Amino acid sequence: MAVKLTDVAKKAGVSATTVSRVINNYGYLSEATKKKVFAAMRELNYQPNSLARSLQGKKMKLIGVIFPSIANPFFAELIQDIEAELFKKNYKIILCNAGKDKEKEREYIKMLLANQVDGIIAGAHNLGIDEYQRLGLPIVSFDRELSDNIPIVSCDNYQGIQLAVHDLIQAGCTNIYFLGNKLTKGNPTDKRLKAYLDTIKSLKMTPHLCSVAFSDSPVLKKMTIHKMLTHDHPDGVVCTDDLTAILVLQEAVELGIQVPKDLKVTGFDGTKEIQTYHSELSTIAQPISDMAILLVKLLLERINDPQKPLSQHQYQLPVRLIKSKTTA
Repeated sequence: MAVKLTDVAKKAGVSATTVSRVINNYGYLSEATKKKVFAAMRELNYQPNSLARSLQGKKMKLIGVIFPSIANPFFAELIQDIEAELFKKNYKIILCNAGKDKEKEREYIKMLLANQVDGIIAGAHNLGIDEYQRLGLPIVSFDRELSDNIPIVSCDNYQGIQLAVHDLIQAGCTNIYFLGNKLTKGNPTDKRLKAYLDTIKSLKMTPHLCSVAFSDSPVLKKMTIHKMLTHDHPDGVVCTDDLTAILVLQEAVELGIQVPKDLKVTGFDGTKEIQTYHSELSTIAQPISDMAILLVKLLLERINDPQKPLSQHQYQLPVRLIKSKTTA
Protein backbone atom coordinates (compact mmCIF):
# COMPACT_ATOMS: atom_id res chain seq x y z
CA MET A 1 0.00 0.00 0.00
CA ALA A 2 1.25 3.50 -0.87
CA VAL A 3 2.43 5.58 2.04
CA LYS A 4 0.23 8.65 2.64
CA LEU A 5 1.02 12.05 4.01
CA THR A 6 -1.09 11.20 7.07
CA ASP A 7 1.13 8.16 7.71
CA VAL A 8 4.16 10.44 7.84
CA ALA A 9 2.31 12.80 10.18
CA LYS A 10 1.41 9.95 12.54
CA LYS A 11 4.98 8.58 12.50
CA ALA A 12 6.48 12.03 13.20
CA GLY A 13 3.86 12.91 15.82
CA VAL A 14 2.75 16.07 14.05
CA SER A 15 -0.26 17.20 12.03
CA ALA A 16 -0.70 16.54 8.30
CA THR A 17 -0.61 20.32 7.79
CA THR A 18 2.81 20.47 9.41
CA VAL A 19 4.11 17.71 7.13
CA SER A 20 2.78 19.61 4.11
CA ARG A 21 4.47 22.80 5.29
CA VAL A 22 7.79 20.97 5.72
CA ILE A 23 7.57 19.45 2.22
CA ASN A 24 6.74 22.78 0.63
CA ASN A 25 9.10 24.78 2.86
CA TYR A 26 6.25 27.08 3.80
CA GLY A 27 6.11 29.22 6.94
CA TYR A 28 8.22 29.04 10.09
CA LEU A 29 9.06 25.59 11.42
CA SER A 30 11.59 24.59 14.06
CA GLU A 31 14.59 22.54 13.04
CA ALA A 32 13.50 19.82 15.46
CA THR A 33 10.12 19.52 13.71
CA LYS A 34 11.73 19.40 10.28
CA LYS A 35 14.13 16.67 11.41
CA LYS A 36 11.26 14.55 12.76
CA VAL A 37 9.27 14.88 9.56
CA PHE A 38 12.22 14.13 7.26
CA ALA A 39 13.20 11.15 9.43
CA ALA A 40 9.66 9.78 9.17
CA MET A 41 9.67 10.31 5.38
CA ARG A 42 12.95 8.40 5.03
CA GLU A 43 11.81 5.56 7.28
CA LEU A 44 8.52 5.15 5.41
CA ASN A 45 10.12 5.84 2.00
CA TYR A 46 7.51 8.53 1.38
CA GLN A 47 7.70 10.41 -1.94
CA PRO A 48 5.89 13.78 -2.05
CA ASN A 49 3.26 14.10 -4.77
CA SER A 50 4.81 16.46 -7.32
CA LEU A 51 1.49 17.10 -9.05
CA ALA A 52 -0.12 18.13 -5.77
CA ARG A 53 2.74 20.52 -5.13
CA SER A 54 2.34 22.03 -8.60
CA LEU A 55 -1.32 22.70 -7.92
CA GLN A 56 -0.21 24.82 -4.97
CA GLY A 57 1.74 27.04 -7.36
CA LYS A 58 5.04 25.18 -7.07
CA LYS A 59 7.01 24.55 -10.27
CA MET A 60 7.36 20.91 -11.24
CA LYS A 61 11.06 21.34 -12.12
CA LEU A 62 10.48 18.95 -15.03
CA ILE A 63 11.56 19.46 -18.65
CA GLY A 64 10.32 17.48 -21.62
CA VAL A 65 13.07 16.51 -24.07
CA ILE A 66 11.84 15.23 -27.45
CA PHE A 67 14.34 13.80 -29.95
CA PRO A 68 14.21 11.44 -32.95
CA SER A 69 16.49 8.72 -31.56
CA ILE A 70 18.54 7.89 -28.50
CA ALA A 71 20.41 5.18 -30.42
CA ASN A 72 22.18 7.72 -32.63
CA PRO A 73 25.51 8.67 -30.95
CA PHE A 74 25.03 12.38 -31.70
CA PHE A 75 21.60 12.63 -30.08
CA ALA A 76 22.67 10.36 -27.21
CA GLU A 77 25.59 12.65 -26.35
CA LEU A 78 23.54 15.82 -26.74
CA ILE A 79 20.73 14.47 -24.53
CA GLN A 80 23.23 13.37 -21.91
CA ASP A 81 24.74 16.86 -21.81
CA ILE A 82 21.28 18.49 -21.68
CA GLU A 83 20.28 16.26 -18.75
CA ALA A 84 23.51 16.99 -16.89
CA GLU A 85 23.13 20.75 -17.39
CA LEU A 86 19.47 20.72 -16.27
CA PHE A 87 20.33 18.63 -13.22
CA LYS A 88 22.82 21.32 -12.17
CA LYS A 89 19.89 23.76 -12.26
CA ASN A 90 17.72 21.41 -10.13
CA TYR A 91 15.58 20.27 -13.07
CA LYS A 92 14.91 16.71 -14.18
CA ILE A 93 13.90 15.50 -17.62
CA ILE A 94 11.24 13.32 -19.19
CA LEU A 95 12.89 11.86 -22.29
CA CYS A 96 10.71 11.20 -25.33
CA ASN A 97 12.14 9.09 -28.16
CA ALA A 98 9.81 10.20 -30.97
CA GLY A 99 11.46 8.38 -33.88
CA LYS A 100 9.81 9.21 -37.21
CA ASP A 101 6.27 8.63 -35.93
CA LYS A 102 3.91 11.64 -35.80
CA GLU A 103 1.39 9.89 -33.57
CA LYS A 104 4.12 8.85 -31.17
CA GLU A 105 5.28 12.45 -30.88
CA ARG A 106 1.70 13.62 -30.31
CA GLU A 107 1.21 11.06 -27.53
CA TYR A 108 4.45 12.13 -25.88
CA ILE A 109 3.36 15.77 -25.99
CA LYS A 110 0.05 14.83 -24.32
CA MET A 111 2.01 12.99 -21.64
CA LEU A 112 4.29 15.98 -21.05
CA LEU A 113 1.29 18.28 -20.67
CA ALA A 114 -0.36 15.83 -18.27
CA ASN A 115 2.81 15.82 -16.18
CA GLN A 116 2.82 19.64 -16.19
CA VAL A 117 6.38 20.06 -17.42
CA ASP A 118 7.81 23.55 -17.15
CA GLY A 119 9.12 23.59 -20.71
CA ILE A 120 10.21 21.53 -23.71
CA ILE A 121 13.42 21.13 -25.71
CA ALA A 122 12.23 19.93 -29.12
CA GLY A 123 14.50 18.16 -31.58
CA ALA A 124 12.19 15.71 -33.38
CA HIS A 125 10.96 16.47 -36.91
CA ASN A 126 7.52 14.88 -37.14
CA LEU A 127 4.91 17.44 -36.17
CA GLY A 128 4.04 20.77 -37.76
CA ILE A 129 4.69 24.24 -36.44
CA ASP A 130 1.06 24.86 -35.42
CA GLU A 131 1.01 21.87 -33.08
CA TYR A 132 3.89 23.24 -31.04
CA GLN A 133 2.57 26.80 -31.06
CA ARG A 134 -0.69 25.64 -29.46
CA LEU A 135 1.04 24.14 -26.44
CA GLY A 136 1.35 27.40 -24.50
CA LEU A 137 4.65 26.26 -22.96
CA PRO A 138 8.18 27.69 -23.04
CA ILE A 139 9.90 25.85 -25.90
CA VAL A 140 13.41 25.90 -27.34
CA SER A 141 14.17 24.09 -30.58
CA PHE A 142 17.25 22.21 -31.68
CA ASP A 143 18.05 22.28 -35.42
CA ARG A 144 14.40 22.83 -36.32
CA GLU A 145 12.46 25.88 -37.43
CA LEU A 146 9.23 25.94 -35.39
CA SER A 147 8.13 29.58 -35.37
CA ASP A 148 9.42 33.12 -35.10
CA ASN A 149 8.83 33.19 -31.34
CA ILE A 150 10.64 29.92 -30.55
CA PRO A 151 14.45 30.22 -30.34
CA ILE A 152 16.43 27.70 -32.32
CA VAL A 153 19.93 26.41 -31.56
CA SER A 154 22.17 24.72 -34.11
CA CYS A 155 25.76 24.49 -35.22
CA ASP A 156 26.99 26.45 -38.21
CA ASN A 157 25.93 23.80 -40.73
CA TYR A 158 27.03 25.90 -43.71
CA GLN A 159 30.53 26.47 -42.35
CA GLY A 160 30.85 22.76 -41.57
CA ILE A 161 30.28 21.55 -45.11
CA GLN A 162 32.48 24.32 -46.48
CA LEU A 163 35.32 23.04 -44.30
CA ALA A 164 34.66 19.46 -45.38
CA VAL A 165 34.66 20.25 -49.10
CA HIS A 166 37.81 22.37 -48.87
CA ASP A 167 39.53 19.57 -46.94
CA LEU A 168 38.73 17.14 -49.78
CA ILE A 169 39.93 19.66 -52.37
CA GLN A 170 43.22 20.14 -50.52
CA ALA A 171 43.57 16.35 -50.41
CA GLY A 172 43.44 16.30 -54.22
CA CYS A 173 39.81 15.30 -54.88
CA THR A 174 38.24 16.41 -58.17
CA ASN A 175 35.03 14.35 -58.24
CA ILE A 176 33.30 15.11 -54.92
CA TYR A 177 29.88 13.70 -54.06
CA PHE A 178 27.42 14.97 -51.46
CA LEU A 179 25.87 12.08 -49.51
CA GLY A 180 22.82 13.30 -47.59
CA ASN A 181 19.20 14.33 -47.98
CA LYS A 182 18.53 16.48 -51.04
CA LEU A 183 15.01 17.31 -49.81
CA THR A 184 14.85 20.56 -47.87
CA LYS A 185 12.33 21.38 -45.13
CA GLY A 186 13.36 24.86 -44.04
CA ASN A 187 15.51 23.64 -41.14
CA PRO A 188 19.12 24.68 -40.36
CA THR A 189 20.49 21.34 -41.57
CA ASP A 190 19.33 22.30 -45.09
CA LYS A 191 22.33 24.63 -45.14
CA ARG A 192 24.62 21.62 -45.49
CA LEU A 193 23.35 20.98 -49.02
CA LYS A 194 23.43 24.70 -49.88
CA ALA A 195 27.02 24.97 -48.65
CA TYR A 196 28.08 22.03 -50.82
CA LEU A 197 26.41 23.44 -53.93
CA ASP A 198 27.75 26.96 -53.33
CA THR A 199 31.30 25.76 -52.65
CA ILE A 200 31.43 23.41 -55.62
CA LYS A 201 30.04 26.15 -57.88
CA SER A 202 32.60 28.68 -56.62
CA LEU A 203 35.34 26.20 -57.51
CA LYS A 204 33.84 25.72 -61.01
CA MET A 205 33.37 22.01 -60.36
CA THR A 206 30.38 19.78 -61.17
CA PRO A 207 28.06 19.01 -58.23
CA HIS A 208 26.99 15.42 -57.60
CA LEU A 209 24.16 14.58 -55.20
CA CYS A 210 23.58 11.11 -53.80
CA SER A 211 20.44 11.31 -51.68
CA VAL A 212 19.92 9.35 -48.47
CA ALA A 213 17.52 10.34 -45.70
CA PHE A 214 18.39 10.40 -42.00
CA SER A 215 15.58 7.91 -41.39
CA ASP A 216 16.78 5.40 -44.01
CA SER A 217 17.94 2.08 -42.58
CA PRO A 218 21.65 1.13 -42.82
CA VAL A 219 20.69 -1.53 -45.40
CA LEU A 220 19.02 1.02 -47.67
CA LYS A 221 21.90 3.44 -47.24
CA LYS A 222 24.44 0.75 -48.11
CA MET A 223 22.54 -0.07 -51.31
CA THR A 224 22.71 3.60 -52.35
CA ILE A 225 26.38 3.84 -51.37
CA HIS A 226 27.22 0.65 -53.30
CA LYS A 227 25.66 2.08 -56.44
CA MET A 228 27.47 5.41 -56.01
CA LEU A 229 30.87 3.78 -55.54
CA THR A 230 30.51 1.24 -58.36
CA HIS A 231 28.79 3.40 -60.99
CA ASP A 232 29.92 6.95 -60.28
CA HIS A 233 33.45 6.35 -58.93
CA PRO A 234 33.83 9.47 -56.74
CA ASP A 235 37.26 10.24 -55.32
CA GLY A 236 35.76 12.24 -52.46
CA VAL A 237 32.54 11.96 -50.46
CA VAL A 238 31.24 14.53 -48.00
CA CYS A 239 28.66 12.90 -45.70
CA THR A 240 26.12 14.77 -43.61
CA ASP A 241 26.60 12.50 -40.58
CA ASP A 242 29.29 10.20 -39.21
CA LEU A 243 27.28 6.97 -39.23
CA THR A 244 26.68 7.31 -42.99
CA ALA A 245 30.39 8.06 -43.48
CA ILE A 246 31.26 4.83 -41.65
CA LEU A 247 28.95 2.91 -44.00
CA VAL A 248 30.90 4.40 -46.93
CA LEU A 249 34.15 3.17 -45.39
CA GLN A 250 32.70 -0.31 -44.85
CA GLU A 251 31.42 -0.52 -48.41
CA ALA A 252 34.77 0.67 -49.76
CA VAL A 253 36.52 -2.18 -47.90
CA GLU A 254 34.08 -4.71 -49.38
CA LEU A 255 34.68 -3.36 -52.89
CA GLY A 256 38.45 -3.26 -52.51
CA ILE A 257 38.57 0.55 -52.76
CA GLN A 258 41.52 1.92 -50.82
CA VAL A 259 40.88 4.80 -48.44
CA PRO A 260 42.39 7.39 -48.61
CA LYS A 261 44.42 6.46 -51.73
CA ASP A 262 41.45 6.01 -54.09
CA LEU A 263 38.64 7.52 -52.02
CA LYS A 264 38.57 10.20 -49.35
CA VAL A 265 35.65 10.59 -46.92
CA THR A 266 34.51 13.17 -44.37
CA GLY A 267 31.70 12.84 -41.84
CA PHE A 268 29.72 15.30 -39.76
CA ASP A 269 29.00 15.36 -35.97
CA GLY A 270 32.26 14.37 -34.26
CA THR A 271 30.82 12.71 -31.17
CA LYS A 272 33.12 11.34 -28.47
CA GLU A 273 32.01 7.81 -29.37
CA ILE A 274 32.97 8.18 -33.04
CA GLN A 275 36.26 9.84 -32.17
CA THR A 276 37.05 6.94 -29.83
CA TYR A 277 35.97 3.96 -31.94
CA HIS A 278 36.49 5.39 -35.44
CA SER A 279 39.35 7.79 -34.92
CA GLU A 280 40.39 7.23 -38.54
CA LEU A 281 37.40 9.26 -39.77
CA SER A 282 37.88 12.89 -40.72
CA THR A 283 34.79 14.74 -39.57
CA ILE A 284 33.18 18.06 -38.76
CA ALA A 285 32.73 18.25 -34.99
CA GLN A 286 29.68 19.99 -33.61
CA PRO A 287 30.12 21.77 -30.24
CA ILE A 288 27.72 19.38 -28.50
CA SER A 289 28.40 20.46 -24.91
CA ASP A 290 28.09 24.16 -25.77
CA MET A 291 24.83 23.56 -27.64
CA ALA A 292 23.40 21.72 -24.62
CA ILE A 293 24.38 24.58 -22.30
CA LEU A 294 22.81 27.15 -24.62
CA LEU A 295 19.58 25.15 -25.06
CA VAL A 296 19.15 24.93 -21.28
CA LYS A 297 20.06 28.59 -20.73
CA LEU A 298 17.53 29.81 -23.29
CA LEU A 299 14.77 27.53 -22.00
CA LEU A 300 15.21 28.57 -18.37
CA GLU A 301 15.13 32.21 -19.44
CA ARG A 302 11.80 31.52 -21.18
CA ILE A 303 10.46 29.72 -18.11
CA ASN A 304 11.45 32.53 -15.74
CA ASP A 305 10.10 35.30 -17.99
CA PRO A 306 7.70 33.91 -20.64
CA GLN A 307 6.58 37.36 -21.80
CA LYS A 308 10.05 38.70 -22.50
CA PRO A 309 10.51 39.38 -26.25
CA LEU A 310 13.14 37.31 -28.02
CA SER A 311 16.41 39.18 -28.41
CA GLN A 312 17.55 36.65 -31.02
CA HIS A 313 15.77 33.93 -32.97
CA GLN A 314 18.58 31.76 -34.34
CA TYR A 315 21.78 30.77 -32.54
CA GLN A 316 24.60 29.21 -34.58
CA LEU A 317 27.66 27.80 -32.87
CA PRO A 318 30.94 27.33 -34.77
CA VAL A 319 32.19 23.89 -35.81
CA ARG A 320 35.70 22.54 -36.33
CA LEU A 321 37.35 20.10 -38.70
CA ILE A 322 38.94 17.01 -37.19
CA LYS A 323 41.32 15.83 -39.91
CA SER A 324 42.29 12.20 -39.78
CA LYS A 325 43.29 9.26 -41.99
CA THR A 326 40.27 9.18 -44.33
CA THR A 327 41.34 12.47 -45.94
CA ALA A 328 45.08 12.22 -45.33
